[in-house]
Amino acid sequence: MSDTSIRLFVGTALQTGGGVALSEAQAHYLANVMRLGVGDTLRVFNGVDGEWRAEVAAVSRKAVGLVVREQTRVPETEPDCWLCFALLKRQKTDLVVEKATELGVSVIQPVITARTQADHVNLERLRAIAVEAAEQCERLGVPEIREPVSLAKLIQNWPERRLYVADERRTAAVLRPEPGGLRASALLIGPEGGFTGAEVDGIAGAPRVTRVSLGRRILRAETAAIAGLALLLSDEPPQE
Repeated sequence: MSDTSIRLFVGTALQTGGGVALSEAQAHYLANVMRLGVGDTLRVFNGVDGEWRAEVAAVSRKAVGLVVREQTRVPETEPDCWLCFALLKRQKTDLVVEKATELGVSVIQPVITARTQADHVNLERLRAIAVEAAEQCERLGVPEIREPVSLAKLIQNWPERRLYVADERRTAAVLRPEPGGLRASALLIGPEGGFTGAEVDGIAGAPRVTRVSLGRRILRAETAAIAGLALLLSDEPPQE
């Protein structure tokens, strides 16, 4: 039997005839949940080498051996888009990470603001959520999830990258994709309750800042992050 609907993100370089190092959890999933046996196939990717078909070569109680057979998708260039969002409570943060991964961001940066509802995250859990989302949505890469940083530090160290800031006052123009395709950019979403006046002034001092509206309605912070990314990435060309 072959079940090529199964996709796993792995940390191994992928090439024809090579082996694949699996975690104990991945081996358990393949052997005991999906009940794959020798000769069954699945797809694997590592964020660098595209996607490959791998065959189960050996199964034991705690390990599964895979051999890479052939490439099924070549590497693809993904949008260079960051999401910077004021840290939310656990379930809402989990949702933002999952959906941002599905929409194609390259970096997820939690931010601590004056009105942020939380001040720490379990990065290991968030990375696991991003990996699972990438496996399910057919992405070839997994976004980098960074340690939370204060808004002041984020702005102080901001690179030469377009920063779109969601304006909860809805006085700015509606966010639209950049003409000619998405360049290096980022979307900044504030906390529930919005940025303070001092924070707004600080953001305005960053290079290449553009205030944008996400539409006529007032959105919850997690909804704003998802809707904003959908608008910003809406001109991404379809993959063949």
